[in-house]
Amino acid sequence: MSALSENLLERWIAVAGAESAQIGAGIIGRYAEPHRRYHTQTHLAVMLAAIDELAAVAADPAAVRYAAFFHDAIYAVSRADNEERSAELARDVLESLGAAPQLVAEVARLVVLTRGHDPEAGDANGAVLCDADLVVLAGTSQEYAAYTAAVRAEYAAVPDDLFRSGRAAVLRKLAEQPRLFRTALAHDRYEERARANLAAELADLTAVSP
Repeated sequence: MSALSENLLERWIAVAGAESAQIGAGIIGRYAEPHRRYHTQTHLAVMLAAIDELAAVAADPAAVRYAAFFHDAIYAVSRADNEERSAELARDVLESLGAAPQLVAEVARLVVLTRGHDPEAGDANGAVLCDADLVVLAGTSQEYAAYTAAVRAEYAAVPDDLFRSGRAAVLRKLAEQPRLFRTALAHDRYEERARANLAAELADLTAVSP
């Protein structure tokens, strides 16, 4: 097990308990599947670190952390129901661990919410989770370039014209939201840079070839 995997397992045990270590290792292992280039253990670690920074805002930080572990647990480029399938996995696992029904339902709801990153006003848990998932948008130019390259690598089988149009549609939907980041801390820290990165990538994706 790599140092990163061990760290993530420690994070899992902190929220789920040592008796669930084997289950946690299985979930974390999914993020090391060979077809993944961006939705990896590194992404999960970055997301958990961001949740740590924003946790005071959440109504139930444990539910948010569980949702982070499960949000990309099932990830197949060719499918459009990854979030729903990941939510079902969360339900099955948490129920097997004897989690309270309210926690199970909240984690599943949060996992599905990461599809559109558009939590309702007043949804503190959703705001923290979605903000953490979008932190990558606010990276430096080099970090953002590495992110977009990793996303493209995951879709290597998709022809360039189809990828560009599909990726542009996803980015436009994000950019049209009044706020990318819903918590005050993340908005103040990341919004401006993230919008600049989105605008630059959109311009590149939609540029007309000479």
